Amino acid sequence: MPSRSSRSPVKRAAKAKTPADLEALPEWNLADLYRSLDAPEIQHDLERADVDSRGFEADFKGRLTELASSTDGGQRLAEAVRRYEMIEDRMGRLISYAGLVFATDTTDPVNTKFYGDVQDRITAASLHLLFFTLELNRIDDDVLDRAMADPALGHYRPWLEDVRKEKPYQLEDRVEQLFHEKSVTGYSAWNRLFDETIASLRFEVDGQSLSIEPTLNLLQDPTAKKRKAAADALAKTFKANLRLFALTTNTLAKDKDISDRWRGFHDVADARHLSNRVEPEVVNALVDAVRGAYPRLSHRYYALKARWFGRKTLPHWDRNAPLPKVETRTIGWPEARETVLSAYGAFSPKLAEIAERFFTDRWIDAPVRPGKAPGAFAHPTVPSAHPYVLLNYQGKPRDVMTLAHELGHGVHQVLAAPNGPLMAPTPLTLAETASVFGEMLTVQRLLAATTDVKQRKAMLAAKVEDMINTVVRQIAFYTFERRIHAERKNGELTADHIGDIWLDVQRESLGPAIELKPGYETFWTYIPHFIHSPFYVYAYAFGDCLVNSLYAVYEKASEGFAERYLAMLAAGGTKHHSELLKPFGLDARDPAFWQGGLSVIERFIGELEAIEDRA
Repeated sequence: MPSRSSRSPVKRAAKAKTPADLEALPEWNLADLYRSLDAPEIQHDLERADVDSRGFEADFKGRLTELASSTDGGQRLAEAVRRYEMIEDRMGRLISYAGLVFATDTTDPVNTKFYGDVQDRITAASLHLLFFTLELNRIDDDVLDRAMADPALGHYRPWLEDVRKEKPYQLEDRVEQLFHEKSVTGYSAWNRLFDETIASLRFEVDGQSLSIEPTLNLLQDPTAKKRKAAADALAKTFKANLRLFALTTNTLAKDKDISDRWRGFHDVADARHLSNRVEPEVVNALVDAVRGAYPRLSHRYYALKARWFGRKTLPHWDRNAPLPKVETRTIGWPEARETVLSAYGAFSPKLAEIAERFFTDRWIDAPVRPGKAPGAFAHPTVPSAHPYVLLNYQGKPRDVMTLAHELGHGVHQVLAAPNGPLMAPTPLTLAETASVFGEMLTVQRLLAATTDVKQRKAMLAAKVEDMINTVVRQIAFYTFERRIHAERKNGELTADHIGDIWLDVQRESLGPAIELKPGYETFWTYIPHFIHSPFYVYAYAFGDCLVNSLYAVYEKASEGFAERYLAMLAAGGTKHHSELLKPFGLDARDPAFWQGGLSVIERFIGELEAIEDRA
């Protein structure tokens, strides 16, 4: 791919001056993992990963039942788990570094080769570890229970019990090995192709050639003409690449169908529910509650927003437009930092102390750059290191909320790290708890400090839109995915048919006040969760409703709440959601739980309607 400087020139508008407080955005320091791509430690660790994995296989393959059945079975099996955990940590450090380097610039051929090479090496080494969890699941329950009575192995009980839940779906060892080895040339290769394609796309808006993040950002521009121009540019470029996106979607849906069929999963989302450690009926209750609330939430809000614009309906590019007659300003990085840290600190000094390390220790990469991965994420890396946060910060109010969101993830990951590589990871349904709670703390603090009616209205509207995007939009995404994966079982889907399904789902969720203009049928193409993590999206809605219910408990009885909340985050993946929510008197299996969370959104919309009536 040609470098940016060697591309043919295109028409360009005069570049707007970057505000001073957006000129010096932080870039992360990955040296805490490795100093550089050619650091000798990388080659050393790759070789160690291979040697240690082979040694582990030689020492333990075919012997786990014998070890567990011995008189000191708990001690001997615990030693095997500890060695496995150490190897996982080393390999996790390597692949985390390669992934973060790749995210920094997905179009750089050096980065992409490095990422691919490390991925190949780690996949080859981890083949020698595949037997371990498969063989653990062949140990009789009674034998393993006796071994876990020893505290050394009992420490790993949460992880072992999670491994046992996979038992009904595991395959013969050689098939598992084939699935694992072929992943590099299968779904992982398609994931990488999608990432590189999205990062390389360019969208021409008013004579400027933009990458996807600045173009999406223009959908929040105060000028209607720019919003429409951005939407048209997105649609034009997406349409030009529809064949590739449709092929990627069809291939990955078929790949998942093959895996599900071999493993014995019946529903298209069963594998995700299992990995999330959440019961299908709990997810179904959430989905039914949200879809039933569409008229009270998104339909109601967008009709209200259209009235603010003096219209009955809004085109889709105005869905996230800033409110008319409300000043839109750029929020500099220092102000964003202070806003989030003060909100965190008011709730818990410990929370703010952990969050501040992301700034002082350079764990954040904030600037928008050509080739950089779009969106935002917090990557936990491994417990022996620390998380990193990627943003594409452009000074919008939503960017401040994104900072609060990703720092919530980061704090959660720091608190859970002492559980170790096997038990620190949190199921996705609970992984969004700290992030959404961080947003809620930030917006509530801002609202409490705002006396200007117009500014309060704008802040409330922004929060409602974020909640709709988190709850309504993500459940709509989940509904879209279910239809795509279900229909793919009957044959390939054309790009037009995928677009039709997208429009059906969006009309249902957004309501009659949003007009889906020509071109919007292509907007399914850029959603990375559909590619990387099928059915991930309901975790956002789960987390938002859970946080709304948690925050209601906090408002009623704040004493001791922060301590219970931090203990919940520190549990990582060691406890089921029912056990974690019990200290707060909450139960996700109760349909009223979801209605309570949705009522918070309704309350905010009601306050906006009251402001309109007074105006």
